[in-house]
Amino acid sequence: MRLFSPAFGNGEYIPIKYTCDGENISPPLLFLDPPSEAESFALLVDDPDAPGGLFTHWIVYDIPAEFEGLPEDLPPAPELEYGIKQGVNDFGRIGYGGPCPPPGRPHRYFFVVFALSVPTLGLPAGADRQEFLRALEGKVIDQDELVGLYGR
Repeated sequence: MRLFSPAFGNGEYIPIKYTCDGENISPPLLFLDPPSEAESFALLVDDPDAPGGLFTHWIVYDIPAEFEGLPEDLPPAPELEYGIKQGVNDFGRIGYGGPCPPPGRPHRYFFVVFALSVPTLGLPAGADRQEFLRALEGKVIDQDELVGLYGR
């Protein structure tokens, strides 16, 4: 399985459009060659370089297995069409919060997609990172990551 974005490549800079300095919308993502036994997908975006330690920018789960990715500008709603749910990021909001690092060296943003053995995680919308990670335990069939960079 591979995670790909038409907006930026692995190890490349995330376009300003997808950051707090631009439109702050989520980038388009594609899930390539997922395992045939996948029942759903989940996504986590973290910045390990944040001044206060690991910072979560986006949590999405219960993405149906027939989806081939996520479109650009996913609405910041707890529940979306097709049963897709979003969690709370470390900005304290539901949905995507783009890169917004302090001035200095660029930060790394890890986009991680998980192919899951279950159709839903059984979590309500608005889960936090800890709840999300607990719900993933024992359900991950495959995963891949895409690392984007952004600095100011």
